[in-house]
Amino acid sequence: DGSTRTFAVPPALTGGREAVPTSVTEGPDGALYVGLLTGFPFFRGSASVLRIPSDGSGITTYAAGFTAIVDIAFDAGGALYVLETASGQVPPFPPPNPGLGAGRLKRQCPGGAPTVLLNGLTFPGGVAIGSDNAAYITNFGTSATAGEVLRLPLTPCP
Repeated sequence: DGSTRTFAVPPALTGGREAVPTSVTEGPDGALYVGLLTGFPFFRGSASVLRIPSDGSGITTYAAGFTAIVDIAFDAGGALYVLETASGQVPPFPPPNPGLGAGRLKRQCPGGAPTVLLNGLTFPGGVAIGSDNAAYITNFGTSATAGEVLRLPLTPCP
């Protein structure tokens, strides 16, 4: 009928942390995948990617150990790409130093662990996988004059 409704609600995180969904994409299995930013100060490794079946039930954690996720994508082979926009807060506390703006692109091959594909990004905002088997990443997303789109050729997962 075209009306808007709540489809799914991310589960609460431990320690009073907020689950902040920042990206959604359809996975190779037809389920929806949602990247979580988590709340400030973006503790290193505290963000995850959730899997939501097409009927909205049974939300599960698909991949974990990320930091400040701003976008996700899949390639044709089923590899997950995760764009992070902070390096993450680590002890000692305080003061909070979440490394905001220090971004990177990670890839998780099916059945594997996440690996860093590209470091040194500055406030990246989005990632897409092209039909040419390359990752396209927006960089300098908070700049009024220095924004750019990067192209990173990809190799297939082992």
